[in-house]
Amino acid sequence: LWRTHERRRERLVNFARRRLGRQLRERGAPDTEIDAAAEALDPEALTIGFARRFATYKRLNIILMDPDRLTRILTNAERPVQFIIAGKAHPADSQGKELIRSIVHFARKPEVRRHIVFVEDYDINVARYMVQGVDCWLNTPRRPNEASGTSGMKAAANGALNISVPDGWWCEAMRLGKNGWSIGRGEDYKDTALQDVVESEALYEILENEVVPMFYDRASGGVPRDWLQRMKASIRTICPVFNSNRMLEEYTERFYVPFSQRRNELRANGRARSLALTAWKQKVAQVWDKVHFTAMDSETGGPLEFGAQLKVWAEVYLDELTSDDVVVEVYYGDADRKGGIVHGRTITAECTKKLDNNVYHFETHIPCDTTGDHAFTVRVIPDHKDLSHRHSTGLIAWA
Repeated sequence: LWRTHERRRERLVNFARRRLGRQLRERGAPDTEIDAAAEALDPEALTIGFARRFATYKRLNIILMDPDRLTRILTNAERPVQFIIAGKAHPADSQGKELIRSIVHFARKPEVRRHIVFVEDYDINVARYMVQGVDCWLNTPRRPNEASGTSGMKAAANGALNISVPDGWWCEAMRLGKNGWSIGRGEDYKDTALQDVVESEALYEILENEVVPMFYDRASGGVPRDWLQRMKASIRTICPVFNSNRMLEEYTERFYVPFSQRRNELRANGRARSLALTAWKQKVAQVWDKVHFTAMDSETGGPLEFGAQLKVWAEVYLDELTSDDVVVEVYYGDADRKGGIVHGRTITAECTKKLDNNVYHFETHIPCDTTGDHAFTVRVIPDHKDLSHRHSTGLIAWA
């Protein structure tokens, strides 16, 4: 595995050198600078990749928060590090284009020009070389803006280790084992400038204290044993979960097949069930503003022992609806200082009797399975066996 990965890194370095030389020739650079492109990068150095759309929230600029510190990391004589960066900004995204300019400007500095290369005209071919050849894949979005992050999944399939902010897919992947590194613990910040500084510092520390030492800690034969174990863990834990086969299978089982069956059922017998559902929805919508709770209480308001059951009951006026048209739930959980419910759970109440004037009596028992202060309330929601989702009507009434 390691020898194959080394060959792929060497192929990536040669590709980046050729692309850099072509970029310089097209730009009209002097021959000495074009010739120097053949010596850019080191096929044996720790190689970190960053390739994606250059939207501002992707925040590659956090690696430049401390240019001197980054330079020391890149140019360490015994343990050098190098970055290969690629991507495009939207033509109307001036901030994204400015971010690319800052990266290119930094990469032209004489002391780091052999350690950082920006590959222009990012496309699927560039991506293929990069995900196959880098040692680490860097992902630095500003939480919580990352929707997924599929590039890191492709890199992991090729043995690359992810260094990522806990956002998008990495929130799930990082819990599967020692398959990469997380920048921070998923903290939320109101001050984005502070967030950039804190996470930039965390990235530098990860590189200096964990990533670089592990990569260059070589056993006999020049193989980094700990690094290799983490590569195997990355492939073993990520590939079976984050792949298109699993995605399509899950979509098929959870959505496509059930909704295809639902469609056939609703269309059967001249759309009888579909028409009945539509009529029911219209009826519910017409009377829902009249639905309300007339009473709610519990059998005791005092302390309860752990393991006990608290009986709760409520009475709700349903106007033209019946108890079969609704579900009544008790919403309960830990109480905060203001009496709000934290980490709430629900339990369904049963209708035990119909009272006068279309009022229905519901009751249930709340399990006292945790200690401390607790609170509860009651809600009623429209309910029909043919609803695609229990909240699809958008209607609810609270006590």
